[in-house]
Amino acid sequence: MTRQFASCMTFRPYGWVTLLALTTLVGCQRGASPAPGLKATATGTAIVESSGGHQIGVTGTALNDPLVVQVNDDQGTDVTGALVEFHGPAGVNFDPAVVLTDSSGQATTTVTLGAFAGRYKLSVVTPGKSHPVTLEVVETALGYQQRLGSILADKYCNRCHDPESSPERVSNYDNLAVKPHPFTEGDTLNKMSDADLTSIIVHGGPALNRSALMPPYGTTLSAADVRALIAYTRAVADPPYQPAGTVYARK
Repeated sequence: MTRQFASCMTFRPYGWVTLLALTTLVGCQRGASPAPGLKATATGTAIVESSGGHQIGVTGTALNDPLVVQVNDDQGTDVTGALVEFHGPAGVNFDPAVVLTDSSGQATTTVTLGAFAGRYKLSVVTPGKSHPVTLEVVETALGYQQRLGSILADKYCNRCHDPESSPERVSNYDNLAVKPHPFTEGDTLNKMSDADLTSIIVHGGPALNRSALMPPYGTTLSAADVRALIAYTRAVADPPYQPAGTVYARK
């Protein structure tokens, strides 16, 4: 069962929490503090993400890559000297939280996620010419159980389930006649129950009349390992996993 309290926090199975930024910079949303000496010399009309969004990190730690955004004008030309503010739920830190765009029109910050596991919605704001322009960025923080699932997935699963190769691992995805679902493929995996995912992990694909290329891991993984893998799958699903049975508490 899921219990929801107010508008900024949702408790989910396996202990992961989704923190939702409010549409205005109040409540759970943490605003950027004024930075003395920073004065905009230009304004833009659009702000876009260059890199650093949709990262998966660990609670209470900085994301591996900085968040980089770009401010442009009406013609799509980069704007130098535009003010950019980074905002997020309580517990999220930005270094810096307020910055002026550089000569390429970009603003860069390091994001440290909060203490709760889950999906964080951040907002990046530039004043604009007539009204503020806002960009929403989503990052995910893994708690202990999800982090364990991530480690297990990297050790046993990602060689086939992740179509992208890395310096440490060459993907086998393209060589498989039946393509396995990436763990982020929420459109498919969100429809499967925890019991079904457990059966496939423990007994292999044929347990649910699926591909025999999915081997059984029942003798390799413990019950706690299987739960961690499922928790990780739920945490990184896109679109986000929405378990049935949500209970809304009074504000």
